[in-house]
Amino acid sequence: MQGLMQDVPLTLQMLLERADALYPSKTIATKREDGVHRQTYAQTVDRVARLAAALQAAGVKPGDRVATFGWNSSRHLELYLAVPCMGAVLHTLNIRLHPTQIAYIANHAEDQTVFVDASVAALWQQVRGLNTVRRVVVMDDLTPEGRPGMSAESAIPGADDYEAFLETGGTAFRWPKLDENQAAAMCYTSGTTGHPKGVVYAHRSSLLHSMGVLFADTLALSERDTALVIVPQFHANAWGMPYAAVLTGADLVLPSRFTDPASIASVVASEQVTMSAAVPTIWFGVLQAIRGGEIDPAALASLERIVVGGSAVPEALMRGYDELGIRILHAWGMTETSPLGTVARVKTTVPEEQALRIRLTQGLPTPTLRVRIVTEDGSVAPWDGKTMGELQISGPWIADAYYEPEAPDQRGGHDRFADDDGTRWLKTGDVAVIDHEGYVQLVDRTKDLVKSGGEWISTLELENLLAAHAGVVEAAVIAVPHPKWDERPLACVVSRDPDLTSGQLCAYLAEHLAKWQVPDDVVFIDEVPKTSVGKFDKKALRERYREYRLPDT
Repeated sequence: MQGLMQDVPLTLQMLLERADALYPSKTIATKREDGVHRQTYAQTVDRVARLAAALQAAGVKPGDRVATFGWNSSRHLELYLAVPCMGAVLHTLNIRLHPTQIAYIANHAEDQTVFVDASVAALWQQVRGLNTVRRVVVMDDLTPEGRPGMSAESAIPGADDYEAFLETGGTAFRWPKLDENQAAAMCYTSGTTGHPKGVVYAHRSSLLHSMGVLFADTLALSERDTALVIVPQFHANAWGMPYAAVLTGADLVLPSRFTDPASIASVVASEQVTMSAAVPTIWFGVLQAIRGGEIDPAALASLERIVVGGSAVPEALMRGYDELGIRILHAWGMTETSPLGTVARVKTTVPEEQALRIRLTQGLPTPTLRVRIVTEDGSVAPWDGKTMGELQISGPWIADAYYEPEAPDQRGGHDRFADDDGTRWLKTGDVAVIDHEGYVQLVDRTKDLVKSGGEWISTLELENLLAAHAGVVEAAVIAVPHPKWDERPLACVVSRDPDLTSGQLCAYLAEHLAKWQVPDDVVFIDEVPKTSVGKFDKKALRERYREYRLPDT
């Protein structure tokens, strides 16, 4: 017997319809150098329709990739809505990557149109060898409000201006009927081997993920909130916060490039922000500024809770905000999980004296998601809080495969996925335990990635570049603790040139990588320790340098 319910496609068009009908007066505020730009949801919906019409008139078709290269802003949000709702695919490019990495990702995704913030136009012009990009549109985020705008041509030769481009579209755009399973957006994630991998989000998965953000036992985002989204829109779609805010009618605050402690405190106060989301390093900076007397804690009086992810939350950080009366919600996820996977909400069955310990775990799986631990012998571990293994996750907004344009079905990366009794599991690459209450606690990583300030750094990529240097015999890179960034890479190098210096190697790496990916230091060793099968023994290196202090820390 079948259920007798309406089969309504779950698409992001629902966000537009709901915002326009129910929350037209709610606001989207964008921090600018000269103040704050504000526009209502009604104005945004109008601009989104114009943008979709302009894209269509410019030849953008369903399935075409439209990329963004910019900060969090109302214009970026307009692209978040217009591109997928017209049937195209939004691709957020990471502005912090090296130009060669950006070029590879844009080519792999087959981006055709790219929208670039004027403030990062110089970075974009360093990207070479683009095979599919046909149009660049500049979003002027430098000109003060009310003044004549800079020309797009002066920012990037041959580019269009965003506002002029918008005027080429009318407001009577007819939104197409979409299949809920068609692609809505793409985001690339770093891996330990090879190039970055593409994750393709569907309309259905994106809408369900937005609902998941609203659950009272997850992030509890609601219409009553004013949400400051600091996590970049190019980082796993800003953790789904923009879509969730539009769905529930929350006021949105977008900080653009102004994410220093003083700017954050200022916009929290002016917009009366109630909740925010960012990696730990952001909140460490704010806390240190308060303790140093640079920020009046009264500026954060409206702030009730902050979502922290990307790296583990240190206990000192959580206690520091507890003292300010601000609740930290510890969350875990990956680009492949859209990204909300778990949230550390304390159940009523947890004794009060254990509450802080529980809040410091990665938390419980979000409703509709399932987690398990698989040990080295392939067995599923009990939830005893002791048995370690790889964390695996399954659910309606978890990736099923990586994007591979050369494959017949565009699916790749099958070694990161497992099928078991009809369930598809994502192998996260994290080593964890799960206790009897269902709380996930990460304890290690199966791979040797370095997670610095919420961003992954591949040690293999660093090692391959170092090995290509004429003065290097062999090199291994490990993560060492850092008080601000959680972890930073340390390169352990066997040199054939006695005059080779750490500075020379770091300068060499900076020619190929983004600045934040370059190791803070290089130590020279006689030999990289090996395992019994000849592999680099990074465990031995980590033990040797576990108390190593990086320069200027």
